[in-house]
Parts: sequence; structure tokens; C-alpha cells
Amino acid sequence: MHPNPAFRPDDRTRNLAFARDRAFGLLTANGPDGPLASHVPFALDEAGAQAGMHLVRSTPLARALRDGPVPALLAVSGPDGYLSPDWYGVADQVPTWNYVAVHLRGTLELRPEAEMRTLLDAQSAAFEARLAPKRPWTMDKMPEALVHKLMRQIVPCRLTVASVEGTWKLSQNKPDGVRLRAADAAAASTFGMELDALAALMRAGQA
Repeated sequence: MHPNPAFRPDDRTRNLAFARDRAFGLLTANGPDGPLASHVPFALDEAGAQAGMHLVRSTPLARALRDGPVPALLAVSGPDGYLSPDWYGVADQVPTWNYVAVHLRGTLELRPEAEMRTLLDAQSAAFEARLAPKRPWTMDKMPEALVHKLMRQIVPCRLTVASVEGTWKLSQNKPDGVRLRAADAAAASTFGMELDALAALMRAGQA
């Protein structure tokens, strides 16, 4: 997390809403031979207390959980991109990188395999709902034998969230006019790093 308090809003609700909407992150934990990491979709409950996910059974992180729960970090990244000093329209600026990120820290554990189907159904339903008016896909469209075969390859996990931190580095340490000029230039850039989404957040004046 960025050390500048200007970029560290103490807004648990907004940080959780961002993580819940993004629903994909880098799950990390310490292993016997160093850091372990997996990129995972997840479902964060309304209270922001628990995040459900699954891991491929053969991954080092899933294997590490066989010995019991471990401290873990789920890092959720949002739009990011390079900002040229020229875009501010004032002198004495330097290159920087704007971004949004939320860190969920807590305890990661394996869950009973009987919970897998409910977890997968809930996750697919949440993501399919975003594709409306498309008729939602459901697992009922798959042969049951294939469902069981695929589910044997993954394990359900849960992160119990102990702390939430967010960085919203959106040039909010600049005067409004300067920030908005940079946002306009970012939106017009073809650099290709989600700059349109980043510019929208900068224009909104998120603090």
C-alpha cells in the first residue's frame, strides 16, 4: 500500500465494494520454500468478512493448506497506467503511475469438498448476472459425470478477512484543474493499460 495518506482513504465500505465488484485477485501466502501465489476469482460476502474461492488441487498453495489454515493476502488490482508529466499542463512534474488496489488480509483455509458445488454455482450466477440480458449459463447444462470429473481437480477455500487496506492513487494530490487535464490526456492515450477506466476515476475526484 502507498505510504502517502492522500492515496489511502479510510473507507472500508468503498474498498470492499471495489474488491467485491472486481472479484479477481492474487492470493498469496508464505510457503516452506518461499512465497506462494495463485490468481483466483472469488466471491466476497456482503459483510466483507469472508471470500470464497477454489484452487486447482495440484497447486503449491492448495497443497500447503493440507497442513491447516495459513495467514494470507488477497491483492485485488484495478485500472492502472502511466501518466506523462506533460499531461498535467504545469511545470516541475515527474512521471508517475496511477492505480487502484485493495488488499484483504486474513486466514486462508480449505473447506469441506461438499461445499464446492454451492460455491461454484454462486460464483457463476454472480458473473452471469453481469451479462444480462443473456440467458444465464448454469452447471445443469453440463453432463453430471463431467461435472464430477472437473470438481475432483479443484478444492474449495475460504479467506476469513481480518483487515482491509486500499490505495487509490488518482492524482488527488494535484489541484482539480491539473488532475482533470491529466485525466483527459490519459483517456485520449493509446497506451492500452485501462487508461479510460483510470481517467474516469480521476475525473470523479476519488479521494
